[in-house]
Amino acid sequence: MYSSSRWSRRNLLKAFGITVGGSFFPFSLWGKTETGERLILPDNPLHKPLAKPVTAITLGAGARGNVYGDYSVEYPEQLDIVGVAEPIPLRNERYAKKHKIADANRFKTWEDVFKKPKFADAVIISTPDQLHYGPCMAALKMGYHILLEKPISPSEKECRDILGLAKKTGKVVAVCHVLRYAPYFIKLRELMQSGAIGEVISLQHLEPIEHTHMAHSYVRGNWHNSKTTTPILLAKSCHDLDIIKWMLGTESQRIQAFGDLKWFKKENAPAGSTARCTDGCSVEKTCPYSALKQYYRKRQRTYVFDLPEDKEKQGDAIMEFLKTSNYGRCVYRMDNDQCDHYTTNIQFQNNVTASFSMEAFTPWGGRRTRVMGSMGFIEGDMSKFTIYDFRTDTSKTLESKVLDVENYKNEGHGGGDWRLVADWVQAVSQENPSLLTSTIDASIESHVMCFMAEESRMNHKVMEIKM
Repeated sequence: MYSSSRWSRRNLLKAFGITVGGSFFPFSLWGKTETGERLILPDNPLHKPLAKPVTAITLGAGARGNVYGDYSVEYPEQLDIVGVAEPIPLRNERYAKKHKIADANRFKTWEDVFKKPKFADAVIISTPDQLHYGPCMAALKMGYHILLEKPISPSEKECRDILGLAKKTGKVVAVCHVLRYAPYFIKLRELMQSGAIGEVISLQHLEPIEHTHMAHSYVRGNWHNSKTTTPILLAKSCHDLDIIKWMLGTESQRIQAFGDLKWFKKENAPAGSTARCTDGCSVEKTCPYSALKQYYRKRQRTYVFDLPEDKEKQGDAIMEFLKTSNYGRCVYRMDNDQCDHYTTNIQFQNNVTASFSMEAFTPWGGRRTRVMGSMGFIEGDMSKFTIYDFRTDTSKTLESKVLDVENYKNEGHGGGDWRLVADWVQAVSQENPSLLTSTIDASIESHVMCFMAEESRMNHKVMEIKM
């Protein structure tokens, strides 16, 4: 048995506890032994022992490159990172040290990797969004399997080109739609498709970005300009359109979208504010978007600064970044253009409808979902969901327990990040893409939905989704 599978049904079992407000639906997953203990089910039978670890080269050693690469630190018998391409010297050095990468396999740019004969099984592409297409196509042409951070590409044509070449080469291309691998969404999908609430009629889904996360990533940060990166719906929420489609299990047909940049604009800058939060801004202490508050005083999201390891030097380094980079600029005086609120309406086959909202102005993150069925209703927030049965007037609440903090501390997106990597390693080792739920074939529809939503938003019309 493949005992080191990180995301077996055993771990899925551990992820949920049940509090009961009524009794219905046979949850066989939570069967109990004669002593009352939960029945531990076997690990994923599709996972096989590896004769040797899958070898991979990471292109882009930023946040996501480290998330996926760190899997190899804890599971070296499954994944071995043997190369890195990263133009920022400190990131390159730290990544190479962490993974014991030989100097000959350290590169400044992704182009340099492909000047060398193939020296690994796969590549992990975690470069900026606008730099996905080039390395992906080069990797496929050289025979590498791929783990591709979402979005696939900012261009529909490029997305379809990658799909075409993947089919031609037969290589595994996994798109990092990690929500498909989160135990919460796996169970929610199972309930929806099992008939537990009858026939699904409609769905509402909310992605609350959280107001300071919006300011960090989409006002000041790398994705502040849609023209040089990707529109926010594609960058942030192709996850969500994908998970809606996956849970419903049917194809999308039409989409309509509305959204705009309303708040983070120069005309909304408060009196007394300055170009930078460090310039003596008179409202800095009360501004919820203060860079000094977020990065210096609270030390939140400081990973973007590549701080020195010496904690005594970190404060000065942060202040220097705030005085010289976009992260210290006033959120009302950036050259940002990303929507801070976005709504889409989608029609699927069989007249099933879904609405999706991406909202910047929330105090928390974590998706919220409501599913309306002919015989019941589900409402969840990624920490728990409640199922109401119209037939019996009863309800049941399933709570997603926080996974073992010590063992699972590096896992994000509800546990989906490393579960994806575990399945991808198996798919590459067995050369069997069917072990993944987020192959490029399965993932591309959400991207087309995003492209059509943007066209709808800009041109004020309902768009047909044609695959």
